Amino acid sequence: MEELHGSLSEPVLDTMNFLNEITHRYPDAISFAPGRPYDGFFDSEQVFACIRRYLDHLAEQGASAQDVRTALYQYGPTAGLIRGVIADSLRADEDTDVPAESIVVTVGAQEAMFLVLRALFAGPDDVLLVSSPCYVGITGAARLLDIAVRPVEEREDGFDPSDLESAVLAELAQGRRPRAFYVVPDHSNPSGTTMGPEAREKLLELAERYDFLVLEDSPYRQVSPGTPLPTLKSRDRSRRVVHLGSYSKTVFPGARVGFVVADQRVRDPAGGEHLLADELAKIKSMVTVNTSSLSQAAVAGALLGAQGRLSQLNAEAAAHYGEAMREMLRQLDARLPAERREALGVSWNEPTGGFFLTMRVPFRVDDARLITSAKDFGVLWTPLTHFHPGAGGHHGIRLSTSYLTRAEIEEGAARLARFVEAQCEAL
Repeated sequence: MEELHGSLSEPVLDTMNFLNEITHRYPDAISFAPGRPYDGFFDSEQVFACIRRYLDHLAEQGASAQDVRTALYQYGPTAGLIRGVIADSLRADEDTDVPAESIVVTVGAQEAMFLVLRALFAGPDDVLLVSSPCYVGITGAARLLDIAVRPVEEREDGFDPSDLESAVLAELAQGRRPRAFYVVPDHSNPSGTTMGPEAREKLLELAERYDFLVLEDSPYRQVSPGTPLPTLKSRDRSRRVVHLGSYSKTVFPGARVGFVVADQRVRDPAGGEHLLADELAKIKSMVTVNTSSLSQAAVAGALLGAQGRLSQLNAEAAAHYGEAMREMLRQLDARLPAERREALGVSWNEPTGGFFLTMRVPFRVDDARLITSAKDFGVLWTPLTHFHPGAGGHHGIRLSTSYLTRAEIEEGAARLARFVEAQCEAL
């Protein structure tokens, strides 16, 4: 191992594999661990219909039979085949008007993160700030690229811009450059919190004042009930926001299609200007060459079928996920009513959407405790420590409600309550 890159010894790179492995080891356990869409919304025939719709769209736009065949079977442009479709969808659903040329279609949002980090972080003094706890994909990508990460801890009610400003000032005082701040503003993974409108405006103001970019990752907003708050990108008047998009939750994860909106201007030594997206495409050409044309066709067909409106495409799913979250909260309250959980020192937040909520417990939570929960109580969850770039999360549990039926949520909550009671009594 000492002859391999140091990142391979980092616990963050083991998180995904560990959770998959323990799920397979205890197949009879009810799992609140995976942040996966509900299988009941997928129909095998739907994929073929979506691809057919996109091919028909190309023909309607004047493409010849040879052009259509090439689009489907060949590598295709590195920046993506369906940038125009995505740009139209952003205008229709997110009040975001950006040129198609500012979009790069990626292999999931994960590749988008990697491309953006590689392009932006030029030296050892560049620092990535992250709202913590945060999605492990961003911290894992940063570690692979040897990028310094500074966590900005969320408060009980979520992200506070004043904490970010303090972190920025501390980094500047040390002679380092806060290059970008990563955040999931809507129903975040893992905490489930949503950034309020005032905090969003303050964040954009801080980015301009201190000259850093905001990496906005928001895959859960269009699979949540109600009208979402405006994206940061839709309120971005000075090109401070790089928007990371994913169709894994809104269309289907097997397509592995994401995108990045990078409309920032890059000045070259000769005085010319071009888009940051052009630089990201250069990097992509050396990483994945291009995103699967077949996957892009399926996603584009789904978008075209809903006139670009993911909110329309996902109306039924959003209602389902909202009800799943409410059912989980009802079951937790029934199994651990207010008086009992106060006596135990247990609490949880109450997200209005998304896939996740977080529970606080008085005992220490780690992977060994998770194995006990799976083996002796038949219930799985995720230790919050996996989502903290620094120390932290030792008394937190992430619970995902997205993948389970109502009956599974009811039984899983009962098992979880028994586990929590037993651990508290053992203190």
